[in-house]
Amino acid sequence: MIIRKATIDDSELIAKYLLLAMEEIIYKFIDERDPKTAYYFLLHFVESENNQYSYQNCFVAEENEEIIGAVSVYDGGKLHELRKPIVDYVRLNFNPDFSPENETQSDEFYIDSLGVSPNHQGKGIGSKMLQFLIEEFVTKNKQTLGLLVEEENPGAKKLYLKLGFKVIGEKTLVGKKLEHLQIS
Repeated sequence: MIIRKATIDDSELIAKYLLLAMEEIIYKFIDERDPKTAYYFLLHFVESENNQYSYQNCFVAEENEEIIGAVSVYDGGKLHELRKPIVDYVRLNFNPDFSPENETQSDEFYIDSLGVSPNHQGKGIGSKMLQFLIEEFVTKNKQTLGLLVEEENPGAKKLYLKLGFKVIGEKTLVGKKLEHLQIS
């Protein structure tokens, strides 16, 4: 398996895998529970540049020339700039009152979403992608990585703690309380 920077050609699978990780959040963004609408909403932004879900901010895991996982990660200090196109689009097309909370901050690179193909889940791919990000951002570039985890997902939290992340507080996103973890 290799992990590489994503290209625009990877967009359809990136959108598919990121949606697995953030389905409920996207439903809250678009104010409806339609998987097809959620997918095309996310695909629109993955294919576009200069936003938090853009392929520009993604890495993909590839095995036997098949993309089996995707992760979105970006500079938390650029959240407002990267989120603006999404907020504008949601307000125009779905929810005029949309005003999401800040999920990250300026002193971290934020792992927004990580998704793995259903056919490849349970094989340690997500863990390998996280280890890759830790190596790239923390070890090589002396950055801090941050992420949020739901209290209802103790398995993910256990993995993050095992990889060296530490709980530093709580954040709220679309009304949901989440634990904020970082690794430096």
